[in-house]
Amino acid sequence: MSYKYGSKSRAVLETCCPEIQDIMQEVIKIIDCSPLEGYRDEAKQTNAFNEKRSKVQFPNSKHNTNPSLALDVVPYPIDWNNIPRFAQLGGIIKGVALMKGYKIRCGFDWDMDGEITDNKFMDWPHFEYLGRL
Repeated sequence: MSYKYGSKSRAVLETCCPEIQDIMQEVIKIIDCSPLEGYRDEAKQTNAFNEKRSKVQFPNSKHNTNPSLALDVVPYPIDWNNIPRFAQLGGIIKGVALMKGYKIRCGFDWDMDGEITDNKFMDWPHFEYLGRL
């Protein structure tokens, strides 16, 4: 099956750095997914923080750089309770990034990195570009 991004997904990806766009152009060839949010301005970041969808305030999120160094993306069709499907998407994104020579971090990696100690905050949709390998 061949998947492609719709206009809303393409618009979100266009707010991201070229490396995230490069990764996601390969990912869509493998699995259907929907980019939800790339760049966040101060108002969007404050809202995400206040709604407890983010642990950091503006300008400390990778979403706050322009272009964005972070992307929230979900498997399509969206089922927030299907954690195995999120894990599958995450594995594909990590694999594509590795093959392209990019270093990324995922929201479900944070406990392993020692950055987030509240293991109730598993940010399955979140991916960050950290540079070249």
